[in-house]
Amino acid sequence: MKIAGIAAAMAVSVLVTASAVAADKKQLAFVVNGPSDFWKIAEAGVRKAQTELPDYELLFKYPERADSAIQQRLMDDLVAAGVSAIAVSVVDPKTSTDSINRIAAQVPLFTFDSDATDSNRVAYIGSSNTELGKNAGEVAVKALPNGGKCMGFVGLPGADNARERIEGFKSAVAGHNIELVDVRGDDIDQTRARANVDDTLVAHPEVNCMVGFYSYNPPRIYEALRDAGKLGQITVVAFDEDPITLGAVKEGSFAGTVVQQPFEWGYQGMKLLAKFVSGDKSGIPADGILIIPGIVITKDNVDQFQADFQAKLKS
Repeated sequence: MKIAGIAAAMAVSVLVTASAVAADKKQLAFVVNGPSDFWKIAEAGVRKAQTELPDYELLFKYPERADSAIQQRLMDDLVAAGVSAIAVSVVDPKTSTDSINRIAAQVPLFTFDSDATDSNRVAYIGSSNTELGKNAGEVAVKALPNGGKCMGFVGLPGADNARERIEGFKSAVAGHNIELVDVRGDDIDQTRARANVDDTLVAHPEVNCMVGFYSYNPPRIYEALRDAGKLGQITVVAFDEDPITLGAVKEGSFAGTVVQQPFEWGYQGMKLLAKFVSGDKSGIPADGILIIPGIVITKDNVDQFQADFQAKLKS
């Protein structure tokens, strides 16, 4: 009985010790701007970072929908739970400065993908969306040597990442007889995203080019053109690496896609947060901006990109 009692006591002690160790780990949170398969790539990067940061617990959080108030409540809950730092893709930077600053006053706050330049965030990690837009414009210029009329599609027109991509695209096509007629927003609603393309096909027969600025827009464009029997008749310039998008580039239905590197946002971003929380600020650029460049994918390099991409997802 005494041996059994000692064994039981030791088991309880081990459990308590394990719990204490878990409780001692600082938590770092990566908060995206809405539910989208695009973020699974960044999540894979966070998983890789976790293997190299055993003293931290890395959290990956999806708001239930792309809404500033919902995202803010999620961050409030994380702060209340004792998280040590947060990285966030801001849903609407123009209206969120005060709420972002309130969080930043309590824990170190970083931004990625969609910046909040007027806030007190520590640093931005991600792409230069203006350069990505220029890349997309260059794809359009090459694909439309005689010019054309383009319709754009995006989730959050007010977000900095969308606005900068659109501006970059316009600057690249200027002087090439290519016009971006309009950009239709959908608030990251897949049904609306598809409906916007269907409506354009009916209401704007003059449009011979479509640009999908968010990751899920090109797949909805592909589906609408396929169902209307217009694949190959309208030039499509895409963003990001959705499997449907990559397949369309490979078969020649899309002129190309400009991809970011969200895996690196998750991987490099969380390692940067960990260093900062530990007191090492050497990784923070002087201007507070850490750019991870994008890549232009065409039919020529899509196979190699897909192979590298799948390897990262499995890491």
